[in-house]
Amino acid sequence: MSNQYTRRQALGTLAMGLGSLGMMRSSWASNEQGFPLILPDQNKYPKLERPVTAITLGAGNRGKVYGNYAVEYPDQLDIVGVAEPIEIRRQRYVDKHKIADGKHFYTWEQVFEQEKFADAIIISTPDDLHYGPCMAALAKGYDILLEKPISPSEEECRDILKLAQKTGRIVAVCHVLRYAPYFIRLRELVQKGSLGTVLSMQHFEPINHIHMSHSYVRGNWHNSSKTTPIILGKSCHDLDIMKWILGKPCEQIQAFGKLSWFHEGNAPEGSTDRCVNGCAVEKSCPYSALKIYHRDRTWLHHFDLPEDKSKQGDKIMEYLKDSDYGRCIYRMDNDQPDHYVTTIQFADEVTAAFSMEAFTSYQGRRTRIMGSMGDIVGDMKHFRYTDFQTGKVLEEKFEGDDHGGGDWRLVADWIQAVSKQDESLLTSTIADSIESHIMGFQAEKSRKNNKVMEVNL
Repeated sequence: MSNQYTRRQALGTLAMGLGSLGMMRSSWASNEQGFPLILPDQNKYPKLERPVTAITLGAGNRGKVYGNYAVEYPDQLDIVGVAEPIEIRRQRYVDKHKIADGKHFYTWEQVFEQEKFADAIIISTPDDLHYGPCMAALAKGYDILLEKPISPSEEECRDILKLAQKTGRIVAVCHVLRYAPYFIRLRELVQKGSLGTVLSMQHFEPINHIHMSHSYVRGNWHNSSKTTPIILGKSCHDLDIMKWILGKPCEQIQAFGKLSWFHEGNAPEGSTDRCVNGCAVEKSCPYSALKIYHRDRTWLHHFDLPEDKSKQGDKIMEYLKDSDYGRCIYRMDNDQPDHYVTTIQFADEVTAAFSMEAFTSYQGRRTRIMGSMGDIVGDMKHFRYTDFQTGKVLEEKFEGDDHGGGDWRLVADWIQAVSKQDESLLTSTIADSIESHIMGFQAEKSRKNNKVMEVNL
């Protein structure tokens, strides 16, 4: 964003939102990238008579982030069970939450062989393993915190919605951006008419080139047929936040995107199947697994490493020799597009564009909203709203992380909703969240078939 104001704008600038700079962070809990988690404002929530009890299915990164809330706030959330097939993850989760014998399981199916023994289920299994446990949890009478995407299948998404409505259980989808103060504030300005009639919106998700290589080329989501198309796995957040801010249904969508760079046709001369196998260009390659994981010790949140840091180097080298994380970035069986754009028609002639790009040196969503009486330009840390009628400029700043501080705010709201059996305390119920998933499914059909697609619930 430009910092060059006219004198009139400078005089009209209102310094607001500075209170967000003083948000408290956890002294010990962090997200996947190591940023300390922002604590929700506890003054907002009435004290519970007892903590909500929950069972976590999947003790990987997201399971740890949501479960760690119980360690910070044991009077609100108590993790009483876990299912996780990887032993080191399961045992660490059991130890952290002091889970009783007989309440930790190898598979999620084993949880539902037991009589119901908690209020709720946290589903943080891999994307393609959301449907089975979610349907089983609903049938058993559990409320649910469901990691996005709901499911890689549109039919399965609709099945979950139908069963949730039939059983009356609370299903919160982890669209954490809805709970980020930055996006909440943008929505407030739009919904109260500060921009006049909103006519258009542009939204940009810069993935960061290393993040792309880690998650969508080498990592768990590298193959869309085995997991989820990237428009859902990475960007259902973004489709959802656009629809939520505008408050209008999507009518049509068209998408374009290709896997243009991360394939064997671009492998440099002298490169090898693995970065550790004598690659001649390893030292100059920005995607060197040796550099990213071993020398820089970054992006290690999918590695199950010993607590003793002096022993981590050897374990990292094992991953680079044996797992996909050590393979050449140009020789993977990946199929996810590395650049993806969508054009969207919302109701009332509101047009929007969304772009997801791998090849950036930075992360953090960028948003522009254009109205008849004002516009907004923002980047999750700061936004500027200009009032066309007065020329005044409102600027607000926000603390956050890659989810804008929404992770534990979502959990806090979900706990209140489950405790009070009142889903209106959430903005991300299954009914609220499913339309953005359908937008994603239709976008992927559009991209593959070169067609404008209708979006119907």
